[in-house]
Amino acid sequence: MALYSEKVMDHFRNPRNVGVIEDADGVGEVGNAKCGDIMKIYLKIEDGIIADVKFETFGCASAIASSSMATELIKGKPLSEATELTNKAVAEALDGLPAHKLHCSVLAEEAIQAALEDYYAKHPEAGGK
Repeated sequence: MALYSEKVMDHFRNPRNVGVIEDADGVGEVGNAKCGDIMKIYLKIEDGIIADVKFETFGCASAIASSSMATELIKGKPLSEATELTNKAVAEALDGLPAHKLHCSVLAEEAIQAALEDYYAKHPEAGGK
């Protein structure tokens, strides 16, 4: 059996939403010192909807695939849905990750949460958690 699912390989080879949003409404950066992965998520919010999302990830195939899939899962969604995104949902959407790579999906969840927190800090009128 292959270590990675076809979906993981697809998102690794052809990651979606890579890049920077210069005037992002929220930016979240997280890292895992143990494995050296660093993830940065940029959010563009319009009327409570994630109009655009981009990421920059320095890391392994699982980290890049997790970032790519996580951005796909929240793009076009209301903030309330994005706040509820879990690492489990990211891993499941990728048809699973090897056990020793599950932390990559956790990193994706944390980066999105950090970007949302940044957005709410800059826009207290938006409510937040």
